[in-house]
Amino acid sequence: MKRPHTALITGANAGIGLALAGKLIGQGYRVIGTSRTGYIDALSHPQFFCLQLDVRDPASIETCRQSLSRMATSIDLLINNAGVADDVFQTVPERASFENTFSTNVTGLVFFTEAVIGLVPPGGQIINISTDMSLLTEIAVNGPAYRMSKGAVNIYTKMLAQRLMEKQITVTAVHPGWVRTKLGGEQAPLLPEASAAGILDIITAQKNSGEFRNVATGKHFAL
Repeated sequence: MKRPHTALITGANAGIGLALAGKLIGQGYRVIGTSRTGYIDALSHPQFFCLQLDVRDPASIETCRQSLSRMATSIDLLINNAGVADDVFQTVPERASFENTFSTNVTGLVFFTEAVIGLVPPGGQIINISTDMSLLTEIAVNGPAYRMSKGAVNIYTKMLAQRLMEKQITVTAVHPGWVRTKLGGEQAPLLPEASAAGILDIITAQKNSGEFRNVATGKHFAL
């Protein structure tokens, strides 16, 4: 009997991450979600498992890596969804928000990925949740730490795509749209389930590695 594909989603306790977990289970995936608390009460399913992870903490990353190596022989799909946007409505850089934003969105994402990348098999996928706010053509004055951190995520996506080309692992940066979450706010037009459906379309479509893809518009281009 063929084993189900395994997906790993960071920050799966709410919003886009939680919606993605549900969508992927519906597609037959075994899903491992992470949260800072180690609990995700909003989703219960025999094919859903939760691990504790705070990507800002190297010890937490290592503990999660060890748990993953015991749970799964491979991670077919890694979705780096965990992120913060502390200063998205601010225009002046502020040190505390910079440190928390970069430790979560950049340092945490990079070193968690590096910790588990050995579990991603040839033909696997890595999705890095980004934003069109990070694109040079879309720069505005608000959210300095958030925009710059996601710009760094785009750069890492391109570098990783080049590194993993011979292993045929696809690495994609994805703008999920303006989504009605804690990060996006209640005024956002897109529900998490709609965003997750768009991301699932990207996962299942044929694509080139090292691309930036926009769920809201369908546009994509090489980084």
